[in-house]
Amino acid sequence: MSRFRLQPSPAQERVLLEHCGHARFVWNLALEQHAHWRPGRASAPGFAEQCRQLTEARAAFEWLGAGSVTVQQQALKDFHQAMSNFFGRTHRRSTWRSRGRGEGFRIVAVKPDDMRRVSRNVGEVKIPKVGWVRFRWSRPVAQARSYRVTRDAAGRWHVAFAAIPEPIPAPGAGGVVGVDRGVAVSAALSTGELLSVPALRDTGRKRLLRLQRRLARARRGSNRRAKVKLAIARLKAREADRRKDWVEKTSTDLARRFEVIAVEELKVSAMTRSAKGTLEVPGRNVRQKAGLNRGILAAGWGRLVTRLEQKAPGRVRRIDPRFTSQTCNACGHRAGESRESQALFSCVGCGHRVNADVNAARNIRDTAAGHAVAARGGSPLGEPANREPQRDLLFVG
Repeated sequence: MSRFRLQPSPAQERVLLEHCGHARFVWNLALEQHAHWRPGRASAPGFAEQCRQLTEARAAFEWLGAGSVTVQQQALKDFHQAMSNFFGRTHRRSTWRSRGRGEGFRIVAVKPDDMRRVSRNVGEVKIPKVGWVRFRWSRPVAQARSYRVTRDAAGRWHVAFAAIPEPIPAPGAGGVVGVDRGVAVSAALSTGELLSVPALRDTGRKRLLRLQRRLARARRGSNRRAKVKLAIARLKAREADRRKDWVEKTSTDLARRFEVIAVEELKVSAMTRSAKGTLEVPGRNVRQKAGLNRGILAAGWGRLVTRLEQKAPGRVRRIDPRFTSQTCNACGHRAGESRESQALFSCVGCGHRVNADVNAARNIRDTAAGHAVAARGGSPLGEPANREPQRDLLFVG
C-alpha cells in the first residue's frame, strides 16, 4: 500500500471520527457474537446474516443509520476475512478494538474519478458522507480499487491506497549480500557496512522520560493525563516515522545493488513474546526480556525483510541462523569462545579478528552462495566458491 498524509478540516474530522466509531462498533459486535460460541451451541452468524442484522440495527438506531452503510458493511467483511485468515492459520485471532487505538475504516469499489490532483503537492480523495478530503501528494499515486483511512495515536490522519507497486529490477551481476540483524547494529552487511535505525536524539529521549514520569502521576481520566499521552504519542510517532523511512531507503538500496539478498530465518513474533509467564509459573528476568523486545522492535527486523521480499520478490534467501555468530568466516572453525564481546569476533583457531556482526553476515552470504552453487552446479553469480580470496578483506590480529 502507498500511504499519504490526510488533511481534513475540523468539520470533516468529526465525520471521520464517527465513521471510525461505527466501524469499531460493528467489528466488536461481530466479534462478540463469535466469542459467544461454544461446542454444542449453534454456529455464529455468517456474513450474510450479520448484514441482515446490520440493516435492522440501522433502522432501529438513528445514530447508526446516519452513518455510512459502506463503512459499516466493509467492517463486517474485514472481520470475516480476519476470521478466515485465523482459521487458515495465517494470522492471529482477531481482538477487540478500543477507542484511540487502531482507528480506521476501509472503502472499496473506488472509481477512477474518486481521486484527483488539485495542485503539485495536493490531492483529494472522495469519502462517503464526508466529500472531498485533501491529502499530501508526495509521490505518484497509483490507481487503486480500495483505500483505508486511519488515525494514529498522535492524532494524524492517513489514507492508504491498495495498489501493488512494481518490483525493483535486479542489477544483473550484483552478487550476493548477507544481512545480519541485531540490536546494537540494526543491519550489518557482508560488505562491512554497519547500518542503524536513527533513534530519538538525546533531547527527545529526555523529554520522553519526563513525560512518562508525569503520566505515572496523572489521574486517570483527567485532561492533564490526556495531554501527556498525546505528547508521548507524538514523540513515539516521530521515532516510528524515522524507522519506517530507514527501512524503505535501506530495502530499496539493497534491492538495487544486489542480485540475491540473504537474511536469517528469524521468527520475530516469537522472539519478542513477553516472558512474564503466569501466576502459577511466573517468568524470570522479565524486565531484561522486555528491554530486549523493545530493542528488537525498534531495530525494524520484521519490517525490513517484509519490504525486501516485496521489492525484490524471489531474490531474498532465508538462511538458518544457527552457529552463524560462532563460526569463523576465514577458517570455518566454530567456537562460542570466539565471540569475545557484542562487537568483536576473535577466532580461537586462526586468530582472525573482525566485527562480530560482519562475520555473521559473511557466513549468511556464504551459505546463500553455497545454495546457489548446488542449484546451478557452479560458482554463484560470478563469485568464487572457496573462501580463500576473502582473506584479504579481513584483518588478522
